[in-house]
Parts: sequence; C-alpha cells; structure tokens
Amino acid sequence: MRIPYEAPAPLGREFIDLAPEIIAGILLTLVVGWDRVRDFADVNAHAWEVPMTEHLRDGMRGELKTKGHPWGKTLVILPGTESRSDTDVLIPDGRTDIPLMLIELFLQTQEHDPHAIIECKRMAGADVNLCREYVVEGMDRFRTGKYGSNHAVGFMVGYLLSGTDDEAADGVNKYLTRTSRKVEHLAPSDICDKVSSWVSQHPRSAPPSPVRLHHAFLELKATAT
Repeated sequence: MRIPYEAPAPLGREFIDLAPEIIAGILLTLVVGWDRVRDFADVNAHAWEVPMTEHLRDGMRGELKTKGHPWGKTLVILPGTESRSDTDVLIPDGRTDIPLMLIELFLQTQEHDPHAIIECKRMAGADVNLCREYVVEGMDRFRTGKYGSNHAVGFMVGYLLSGTDDEAADGVNKYLTRTSRKVEHLAPSDICDKVSSWVSQHPRSAPPSPVRLHHAFLELKATAT
C-alpha cells in the first residue's frame, strides 16, 4: 500500500496525500457500511445528520471487522472529534464527523491527528438551501483549511432526503455556478468502479496546493429504488 506525503509541510506537519487505491477503499467501506445501517428506524428523511452519521460510523466499523477484510488492519474509524484549523488556535473551532486514521501512515510519520476526514450533510438536489449548506458548511471547511489543513484529499457524504445522486451533484454544481465557482464543479469519478462517486478540486491559500474532495451521495431507505 502506498501513502504519499511530502515535506516541508504547512504548520510543520506532514502534508498527506492518499494513493488512488486508498481513496477507493475508503469510498467502498463507506458505501458498504451505509448498506448495513440504512434500515434503522432513525435513519430517515426527517432525521438530522448526527444520528445518521453515528450509524454510518458504526456501519463502517462493522464492515472493517468482517473476517479477512483487506482494510481491517489498516483503516481505523475514529469517533467524531473537535479540531483546530490552525496550531495557533487555542480553542477547537470545528468538529469532524468521521475522522480516519491509516496505521501505516501513523507508523511512518507519528501523525496522531486524522489522516482523512469525512464530512456529512443532509442533501436534496432540488433544495437550494441544502445545496448551499453542502458547499458553505461542508466543502468550504476543507477549502479554507478548517478541516484537513495538511490533507490533499477530503471526503463528503450527502444523505439523500429526496431525489437521486445525479440530481444532488447537479444541485451543488448549480450553486457553484451561481457563485462564480464553476471551476469547482463536481465531476463523475471512476476511482472506484464499485461505487458511484464524484470528485471536485478547490483552491485554498494555506497550504497553497488545492484540495480534492471525493463525494458520495447515500440513499435513505425511503428513497431507494
């Protein structure tokens, strides 16, 4: 398994990039983990993000515990944790939904903070407010460095309250177009042939390199076809 990283890094930390096979493994674990839990009574279009995210986290952990799972001894699903956008920030100014740790990367770098972050939002492509929140309260937290300031890759989940994944991606792109951010559009991704996903790239000032976000839109039982 290959986990590229480079130095010097922002804030004196390793700048973490993830190889395509690791990104694909995370996306697959996420989607299969969701399949384990989406039948729970409190996973529905009226539920808020927190209980659904707790179930998703548990589903991913359950999937990794499957006997012989290729990522079972490599990927660790951490609890939601408070985070600091900068080492100078004394009081945590964010809370990550699903932080991930990769054992090999920890052994290489002794980096105790999460090595990747999954941010989760309620989503419906026809709902302008939810599309805006997905961008402003989700994607932009990576773009501004509030989350994953030393990460080259981040992950977004949209819980589909209604509509399809294609409609969700289209709704996000329409918001980005209206706000003169067309270059940040979500595009279909083939990084994992077993998962329907999208990818977007976003400029940021610190570190100067862009952040790539991988998006998965998860159907609720009520919206499944």
